[in-house]
Amino acid sequence: MKIQLPLQKTKIICTIGPASCSEAVLSDMMRRGMTIARINLSHGTLEEHRQTFAAVRSVATKQGRRCPILVDLPGPKMRIGKLETEPLLLTKGTEVTLTTRDVLGTPTLIPVTYRRLPESVSAGSVIYLNDGFIALEVIEVLPDEVRCTVTMGGPLLSGKGLNLPGAKIFENSVTDQDLKLMDFALEEDITIFSVSFVETAEDILRARTFAREKGRKIYVVAKIERAAAVENIDEILEAADAIMIARGDLGVEIPIEEIPIVQKQLIRKANLSCRPVITATQMLESMIDNTRPTRAEATDVANAILDGTDAVMMSEETAIGQYPVEAVEMMSKIAVALERQRHMIRSSIFLQEQLKGELINRQITVPDTVSLNVSEAVRALGCPFVLTATSGGMTARRVSRLKPDGWIIACSNDERICDFLRFSYGVFPMLMDTGTREWYRRLISLLKNSGLIRRGDRIILTEGKFSGTTGGTDSLGIITIS
Repeated sequence: MKIQLPLQKTKIICTIGPASCSEAVLSDMMRRGMTIARINLSHGTLEEHRQTFAAVRSVATKQGRRCPILVDLPGPKMRIGKLETEPLLLTKGTEVTLTTRDVLGTPTLIPVTYRRLPESVSAGSVIYLNDGFIALEVIEVLPDEVRCTVTMGGPLLSGKGLNLPGAKIFENSVTDQDLKLMDFALEEDITIFSVSFVETAEDILRARTFAREKGRKIYVVAKIERAAAVENIDEILEAADAIMIARGDLGVEIPIEEIPIVQKQLIRKANLSCRPVITATQMLESMIDNTRPTRAEATDVANAILDGTDAVMMSEETAIGQYPVEAVEMMSKIAVALERQRHMIRSSIFLQEQLKGELINRQITVPDTVSLNVSEAVRALGCPFVLTATSGGMTARRVSRLKPDGWIIACSNDERICDFLRFSYGVFPMLMDTGTREWYRRLISLLKNSGLIRRGDRIILTEGKFSGTTGGTDSLGIITIS
């Protein structure tokens, strides 16, 4: 057995759709750098999803690797209903009525799927359609209709989204339909779910409780796409296993000019909380139709990595785009180029030093102290690897958030833990029995046989040597390879 490290330390999440669901395309995407497959249950049939799960697993097995599947629950997505003709062009200054009745949409009467729309808005409220490209101002609210004036026009298609910034939404983030879809996914042995339109910790707990009642333990990724989620981020981070900064809907819910600073703040908080963080939406959007991204998109990806994101995610680029494999390859190239120079970039150094300072200034734990010292030792000694045996994954994540130059090889005898560790920057999980101290000797032998270390190299070993408790990493050792 030989260890083959990924091309980049930043994890790449790819949404699988019609453009990428074949085994041939999936195989190429995995070879180019795809780490995790995202399946969005908002689209497609259950049978199609079942086939996609099988295809991802089949390709990963053939390549001798693991590719975790992230299932995205739709949540209470508020959408436009069916339109008579498409696209429907809404013109600035004209009047249009949104209705909760099941009708075919016309230029003056547009159906919406959100039945309690009249309760959520009032005269003067702003309603956005199509990811904010169309804006309406409410004139009058009726029992099943909302009369509006078009303040920003444009083309509209059936099924496009509807956003109500600052409004009270009378639906759970985890809907009854979400729970039915969860039940299906659990039967397919899916253990990682993203919850849409999270507002509070209760939304996370509802999904987790449902799985527990089915006898399953899951990992929950909270999608941050509403203003309320930003306000409640501390309690959400406490309840969730990871967060996703879903900049599409979030850019409509809060002023778009605030997105860059909010992104940095959310990444920072996630790093401090030891939660993997995913940056998503429109990262390489121009590659839906082109073989190259714009300069701004390449810079956006690089800046997210510099901010401290663990993973970057593509949606339409890989789901329906013309160049899914090329998009993955480009994302990987940008990440690799940035990672090679990370320790030379002042902004990255400053952010990591700031993170270390914040850790030290609060009531620091023994495992936090160990992770800080690991980071310093990697930098000072040029260690290519940190080896850690983990019972829950926390030690690897503590080290990962400090973005050391070396790889973190995290060993666990639990496949679920290994899969979720693939969301963390620079972590390469390995399924291995760590019940005796022989585990790291076997691992060193594997690294040697794989040509990844040689005589004279120094590697770091972390252990729970004295505490004897889960999550009790309390020691650090430096091994010189002989």
